[in-house]
Amino acid sequence: MPQAEVKIGQWLQQGLDLYKQNFGVLVLSSLVAVVLGSVTFGILAGPMFAGLVIICLGLYDKQPRQFGDLFKGFNFFVQTLLLVLVWGILLLVVWRILIFIPILGQLLYMAISLCVSSLLMFAIFLIVEKGMAFWPASMASIEMVRSNLWPFIGFGVLASLIGSIGVVACFIGLIFTLPFMFCAVTVAFREVFGEADATAAAGTGFQPQAPVPATSAPTITPPPPPMEPESAAPEAPEASDTPDTTPDATDDGGDTD
Repeated sequence: MPQAEVKIGQWLQQGLDLYKQNFGVLVLSSLVAVVLGSVTFGILAGPMFAGLVIICLGLYDKQPRQFGDLFKGFNFFVQTLLLVLVWGILLLVVWRILIFIPILGQLLYMAISLCVSSLLMFAIFLIVEKGMAFWPASMASIEMVRSNLWPFIGFGVLASLIGSIGVVACFIGLIFTLPFMFCAVTVAFREVFGEADATAAAGTGFQPQAPVPATSAPTITPPPPPMEPESAAPEAPEASDTPDTTPDATDDGGDTD
């Protein structure tokens, strides 16, 4: 995979512009997403984040989006739940190991969790946009980030810190900072995976799943009409072997002598 160009300042600025232009719908959607994710102990966090992705991608693409689009994230319930659950369990195991190391263990865990979140920052976008399962989406995100590792890690860490800084204010500020993080990653996703799609034909970039063409109903061709048998030409009568008994006209008068 070719090295993706990382534009940290540009992505953050464009994400901020997208956030300010759609402040109302983003903050309201973030509020509902945080509340539902919290009261369900994270079970609905995945679908709610998928809904935020749907809204952010639509807004970036200049498509009309509204608060109700948040619940379209439930279309990806299983894969987003697995994404949150599997990686959350792995990080929990790391935490249980490092907790026995005073101070240093906590710092190591913070560093590891920030790096993991950076490596996986495009996974939920790939689930929503490309319809991928959680594990291939995770691997594709990791592969993209590894193409230019440290700049991507830097961007991911900054986006994650901005997105989680609202936790300091008793989680209330999270509803304002979380959508900004999603907007910034949306800009990055559109740019790097758009470039990867362009190089996929050469076999060097990320290959998106091709849409399945609609199949039309098979056309039934009626059988040809049966051929009428050709009429046989009348056969000429066969010559009879019976001698001709018709009297000769010249013999009608008898002998003149």
